Amino acid sequence: MPSPPTFPAPLRKFLRKAAGGDIPFWSTIGMEVVESATGMGRVRVRFDKGLLNSNGVMHGGVVFSAADAATAVALLSLMQAGERMATTEMKINFIKSVQACDIIAEACILHRGGHTAVGDVTVRDGAGNLVAKALATFAITQPRAPVVRRKRVAKKKTPARKNTG
Repeated sequence: MPSPPTFPAPLRKFLRKAAGGDIPFWSTIGMEVVESATGMGRVRVRFDKGLLNSNGVMHGGVVFSAADAATAVALLSLMQAGERMATTEMKINFIKSVQACDIIAEACILHRGGHTAVGDVTVRDGAGNLVAKALATFAITQPRAPVVRRKRVAKKKTPARKNTG
């Protein structure tokens, strides 16, 4: 996916890593960014037999991961250099199992505050069927100013006073 210069630096950096296969988990499950715009992210997971669970359908963890990743891509489009994020809570409703097709997760950021963000996610299969619906909360941390440590100055010991009392 191209990374136009209008995207904020955190998203441009992330898109370069994703496109270069530099996110090991994404490479393992075959996830890729399909589209990104301000407050929106769309990722695809390509079907692979290695993603099936014991029932012969795509593992729910893969669907969950796609929803989480789409939210991260959407949020990155709203972040400034130095800010960091992490998923703090996510609720997902699995609606339809996925058999032998790709999935696409599309997230939209509903709220972006100073310390948290909330994203709404829809996951569909390759035929456009609704697979899952999720709501994700992310923590946002601000860059910290460097800590300046002062050297300790040894205090001069004073002789103990005798109690003459």
